[in-house]
Amino acid sequence: MTLRAQRRNNSAMSICEFRFHGHALVARPSGALYWPAEGALVVADLHLGKSERMARRGGALLPPFETQATLERLDTDLCAVKAQRLILLGDSFDDDRADLGAAQGLLDAICARTETVWITGNHDPAREALPGRSVSALDIGGVSLRHIAGQGPDISGHYHPKFRISGQRRPAFLLGQAHLILPAFGTYTGGLDHDAAPLAGLVPQGCAILTGQSARMVPIDHTRRRRL
Repeated sequence: MTLRAQRRNNSAMSICEFRFHGHALVARPSGALYWPAEGALVVADLHLGKSERMARRGGALLPPFETQATLERLDTDLCAVKAQRLILLGDSFDDDRADLGAAQGLLDAICARTETVWITGNHDPAREALPGRSVSALDIGGVSLRHIAGQGPDISGHYHPKFRISGQRRPAFLLGQAHLILPAFGTYTGGLDHDAAPLAGLVPQGCAILTGQSARMVPIDHTRRRRL
C-alpha cells in the first residue's frame, strides 16, 4: 500500500490517485473507485429503492427520488471515466423486493452498455433476474472484492464510513494495510464514523480519503491513541 497520493483536476473535480497492493487506483469525489487497468468503476452500497422499502414496511417516509438520483450520479461517473466494467460491492438494493419504478429504465440502460458484476450483500442476498453476473466475491490480481471486509487484501463496502471534519461528517474511503473500504454511494444511507470500533479494528492505521467537492486524503492512526 502507498499512502502518498497524487491529486489532479479531472473535469473540474479533484481526484485522489493511490496504490493498493500493487494496483493503481483512483478515488473519485463521488465515492466511486476507478480501476484504470481493469477499465472498471467500483461502487458500494447503492441501496436502491430505500424510500420505497421504508414506505412498504411502514417506516419513516423519505423523498421518493433517491434511486433516480443515485443512478444518475453513477451514470455520470461511468461516462466520465469511460468504464467498460461496473462492479457493485453489495447492498446495491435496499432489499430483494425493492421496486425501482421509473428508474429501472436507467439501470437497464447502464447495464446494457457496461459489463456489470453484482456482488451480493446482506441487504440483497438473493436478488433475481439481474442484468449481468452475480457473485459472492471477485478476485482481481490477488485482491478480493467483497461486500464485508474479511481476509485481506480486499476491497469492500458495508460500513458506510464517515469522517468528521470541521463539524461535518463526510463519506470517506478508508485505506489500510489489508483493507480498502468504500463509502456508500447511495443517497440516504447514513454511516459509521471511521474511529468506531469495527472500522478502527479493520483500519487501525492508514488514511481516509474524504469525498465531496474533491477527494482529499488525510492520515489516520488509532494505534497512536492507544499508546498514549
